[in-house]
Amino acid sequence: MRISERGQVTIPRELRERYGLLANTEVRFIPDKRGVRLIPDSSARADQIEALYGRHPLDRTTDELMALLRG
Repeated sequence: MRISERGQVTIPRELRERYGLLANTEVRFIPDKRGVRLIPDSSARADQIEALYGRHPLDRTTDELMALLRG
């Protein structure tokens, strides 16, 4: 494996699939005594999930929304 001029490395498919490194997965590089570890950044995912919690004010009633969904 080689680092490109732009600092990019291709992670082999087998490793991406084994560790769930899908396209657009946020990752972190963690330096340790042996080198650098690449890990998925769960805090980025947690932030995305956190953004979904709570209520969003709507300008329509429940009946109006259900009518839109049902056609």
